[in-house]
Amino acid sequence: MKISELSECSGVSIASIKFYQREELLPEPERTSPNQAQYDTQHVDRLRLIRALVDVGGLSVATVRTVLAAAESDIPMDWAMGVAQRAIPGSVELPATTTRGVSEIDTITETLGWKVSPDNPGRGMAARVIDSYVQLDHEEILSVLPEYSRAAMIVAAADLASVGLQPSRMRMSETVVVGTVLGDSLFAGLRRMAQEDEARRRYAQVQS
Repeated sequence: MKISELSECSGVSIASIKFYQREELLPEPERTSPNQAQYDTQHVDRLRLIRALVDVGGLSVATVRTVLAAAESDIPMDWAMGVAQRAIPGSVELPATTTRGVSEIDTITETLGWKVSPDNPGRGMAARVIDSYVQLDHEEILSVLPEYSRAAMIVAAADLASVGLQPSRMRMSETVVVGTVLGDSLFAGLRRMAQEDEARRRYAQVQS
């Protein structure tokens, strides 16, 4: 297909397609002449992936390049996931000194027997949130931290359940990356819906 057809099929403008080509995010098309190129379904799929990572995942184009390179490489699957985790906006470094949040997160990690690297970006993110709760005098969060953690285990298992069903390593890596980047937004949306449902059942007045 020509670039105009690729644009129509993918929903991505011609200008954006050319930009992604310059940024080396798209596979090279088949050149039929110096000024003509033919694209196929792999380009459609890649464009949709790029747009999802940018529009839904909130990644920059430069970060998308890094994430896609990890997905296409031969690095272990958990390493590819680590690249994707660090690419997500909001990832933070651990504080220079041990805080209450770091101690609480490390304790729950040890209690649950998680095998987590010290530099996992989630460790710093979770610790910062706990520190904020404590500073706001809302230490009651600590009493339900085990429930939050067990819920995270269920979600993580769901994230990775379909990876082994993919037909190729590339598809497996892509599934890991997409699930890591987009999964945060998916779970945040579902959590908001579940919160409303729970609040209605707990606190809403019974309608006569």
